[in-house]
Amino acid sequence: MESTMNPARAPRLLLVEDDPTSRTFLTAALQALPAEVDAADSLAAAVTLGNAQDYALWLFDANLPDGSGVELLARLRARHPRTPALAHTAAADADVLDTLIAAGFVEVLVKPLPAAAVRAAVARALGLEPHDQRAIAQTAYGDKRPIWDDQAAASALNGNSAHVDTLRGLFLQELPVTHEAILGAAHRADLTTVRNELHKLRASCGFVGAARLFDAVQGLHGEPQSREHLARFDEAVQDTLAGA
Repeated sequence: MESTMNPARAPRLLLVEDDPTSRTFLTAALQALPAEVDAADSLAAAVTLGNAQDYALWLFDANLPDGSGVELLARLRARHPRTPALAHTAAADADVLDTLIAAGFVEVLVKPLPAAAVRAAVARALGLEPHDQRAIAQTAYGDKRPIWDDQAAASALNGNSAHVDTLRGLFLQELPVTHEAILGAAHRADLTTVRNELHKLRASCGFVGAARLFDAVQGLHGEPQSREHLARFDEAVQDTLAGA
């Protein structure tokens, strides 16, 4: 793929992510390329930005509050047919990843992932590195975890403790609202909302190193009707808030 980067200036990228913690993390990761980053939190906002100017690259969340990354890509492609696009998602299912590649994304990033992996993917999409465009970056986790995994958080943010502290503060500010939304949806047996909220929370946990909560989110996402997993999730949220 021919690079769209102008060597005289940093590339301008369009990032679309509705979760505040993930958006902050990804913006910081991309700015360190260096790059200029315009961030949107919805399909509608992204369409407005994407149609207003040219971007060197798009980085879209696969699931948005008012649509999907696939839908967004199709709408912007009508006006900008050659802009390379990356997708990012917390879903690791092969069918989901294959669908995104088939829709026209050159690579799919599975959240959470280190900042270095984000920058490497952007470099590949811009034709700056001769690596496989279908490579998928993903962080592996062990079975038993502490409340906070400082090493994982530091690795994700290239050892920048100030960024870790900032992201954790934002994460803890949003966590009670997300917790209430998930418990409420579970009480109503609204499994779609439960899974959507868990999907976003799983990525945020990985970025900030909320290891114990990550495991609980994984378990509940797999069995959203399980009272045992719901109780473990509730306990993990309380432990995380108490251990801040």
